[in-house]
Amino acid sequence: MPLFVATACAAPAVPVTVAPHATDPVCAEVVLATPDSLGEGLDRLDTTSQATTAWGEPTAAVVLRCGVEPLGPTTERCVTVETADGTAVDWVVVADDPQDEAGSDWTFTTYGRVPAVEVRVPAAVASARSTSFVDALGPAVSLATAERSCVGLDAF
Repeated sequence: MPLFVATACAAPAVPVTVAPHATDPVCAEVVLATPDSLGEGLDRLDTTSQATTAWGEPTAAVVLRCGVEPLGPTTERCVTVETADGTAVDWVVVADDPQDEAGSDWTFTTYGRVPAVEVRVPAAVASARSTSFVDALGPAVSLATAERSCVGLDAF
């Protein structure tokens, strides 16, 4: 009798550098509370590090890292992103290449939350869709304690 072995093809894990404070227990709660999808084509992927998750394609993934260094006072653009349920999160939004924002990777870092959370959006994703999916992360990210907020906020 022939023996058949079933194998599954899985996407490779997205390599992610662990954040310095990834062992904070709140990071586990944040990552577990993130959505399985950030919209069409942005489904959850496996990652290689604790307190991280990713969505999209392994070669151009949106990556969340919990436990990054909290930001101090900054003159960078800070926006409050509010979800339909009223959850609000302050994010400092920075283009990696301010001279070419349309073709740039973007970094969203929570402001005033401990532990801090960073979301990296590659140019391939940012140029193909709005980054408004960041609001879907609000309920998970709000599990990190808000200790302060941005002043002179932009609405997003």
